[in-house]
Amino acid sequence: MISIKSDYEIELLKKAGEIVGNTHNYLKQFIKPGVTTKELDKLAHDFIIKSGATPSFLNLYGFPKSVCISVNEEVVHGIPSNRKLKSGDIVSIDIGACYKGYHGDSAWTYPVGEISKEKQDLLTWTEESLFEGLSAIKEGAHVGDIGFAIETYAKKHNLGVIRELVGHGVGSKVHEDPDVPNYGKKNTGPILKAGMVIAVEPMLNLGTREIFMLDDDWTIVTADDRPSAHFEHTVLVTKDGYIILTKR
Repeated sequence: MISIKSDYEIELLKKAGEIVGNTHNYLKQFIKPGVTTKELDKLAHDFIIKSGATPSFLNLYGFPKSVCISVNEEVVHGIPSNRKLKSGDIVSIDIGACYKGYHGDSAWTYPVGEISKEKQDLLTWTEESLFEGLSAIKEGAHVGDIGFAIETYAKKHNLGVIRELVGHGVGSKVHEDPDVPNYGKKNTGPILKAGMVIAVEPMLNLGTREIFMLDDDWTIVTADDRPSAHFEHTVLVTKDGYIILTKR
């Protein structure tokens, strides 16, 4: 069931989203060659706590850390560790914060030092595909319109569109109805209504769309070891469009 959020819930979701956006802005300065993903996780954890929230992902379904950090061919759900980032890497950081029982959720992919043009294009195109998807959102539109817009843009740039991982509703749970795929057909799927809150999150690959899970039972990687990027905002559906709740 897709819930319409009350004004009270929307205010809490706005605050949760603000904390997520601020956490991303805070972390940016530390994303440099030599930093470990575990150090970034600790910085994010402490910032979220100091902001009056708790990390949404810590122990969610058993996830052992506070944020998901995925490097290069890792798509999502990378577990922070002693791995050091190096120049030329790209790193996707997925952050969730829970404020008074309501969640914000946003992922962003960052360059580490100097990266190749190929990787920079992937980052640029995946971020642009997110906003292509968001542009389809307004009351009366369909969820399929979002996926159609993302997929159309991604295919124009010959990117692999992952189908097994999708966006989702957000509220008092991190993952709520509806699923929001990054592919689809216009005028299909649930109809959007003002007051719905959803996370739109294209995950696009430089190579194949095929993926698999590592033996840690969390980390998802591309089947051909080519780089993947992940950009996500939580947004409020309005009568005329949308409001980004996880502004950076």
